[in-house]
Amino acid sequence: MDYCKNIIAKFISAMQKRPGLLAVLAFLSGVASFALVDRKESFSQVIAIFLLISWLWLIIDNWLRDKVEEKFGVAVSPNVMRFALQMVQQESLFFALPFFLAVTQWDHPQAFFTSLIALCAVISVIDPFYYKKLAKNRTLFSVFHNFALFVVLLVTLPILLNLTTSQSLAAALVTAVVVTLPSLNNLMPNARWWRFPILVFILCALSTAVWQLRSYVPPAALRLTDITLAHEVDLQHKKPVGSIKQLDSYTLHHQGLYSWTAVKAPRGLNEKIFHVWLHNKEEVDRITLNINGGRELGYRAWTHKVNFPSDSVGKWQVKVVTESGQLIGLTKFTVTP
Repeated sequence: MDYCKNIIAKFISAMQKRPGLLAVLAFLSGVASFALVDRKESFSQVIAIFLLISWLWLIIDNWLRDKVEEKFGVAVSPNVMRFALQMVQQESLFFALPFFLAVTQWDHPQAFFTSLIALCAVISVIDPFYYKKLAKNRTLFSVFHNFALFVVLLVTLPILLNLTTSQSLAAALVTAVVVTLPSLNNLMPNARWWRFPILVFILCALSTAVWQLRSYVPPAALRLTDITLAHEVDLQHKKPVGSIKQLDSYTLHHQGLYSWTAVKAPRGLNEKIFHVWLHNKEEVDRITLNINGGRELGYRAWTHKVNFPSDSVGKWQVKVVTESGQLIGLTKFTVTP
């Protein structure tokens, strides 16, 4: 038993001296899992399960420490719990980051969400800021804790349960709050009773706000591998003929446009997506597509639009969005007189 305690103590000491090492390992595991998910490897599911078990362990920490002390007579230091909490948050944030970096449209407001994940990941590594600034503000620290869990759930739920993007987002929001609540006693020791209902209200309010702004959350389970506008589609090879970025109004009205997309849903999702046509930033049409993931280059589908406004001159966009309004990707074209 003493030998095990020494090993654990040495590991914790080594990780505390090199906090960046754990973050690098977590980020690499995220990159590896992202690549493995694309190939439907079961190892990615193992990583996802491990992360969720680590969060469950945080919930039962007090009970577990009491049982260990009762059975083996070994008192686990609170410093171990504090380090474990930081380690799980680091693992979650850096694991999820590659998934969001791969799907984020950086000219869209969803870039703020991915940047927030990256910022939180960096904060979790910088011990002076993490412990002296963040951890001392219990309310902010609880929100940080909740956000780390929410982010990792957005990635792991589709991997494990094959949920659609909308289902994953809703489930992640609810689960993050429910799982955070039992941890509040650890996050806010010796806090007055009235702080807990206030914090619950804050977490619920933030979850509601995220749902209302869900178009800002990149869909971690979906990735647009290609989007092309063309006048024709090769039905035999299922690919567009040419690519259009600019055309005149006469051609647009007489030939219309095909919007050809390849959306990758590597875990075999059944997803409803939409081609949203915008003229000078105003929506003029929304066409539905049902996709099934798993193809190496993405699920290939297209829509053909022939009805355009009489005054169609100007800047156009075709957005590919999920049922919950999350942006998968977009393309732009210009119509001249």
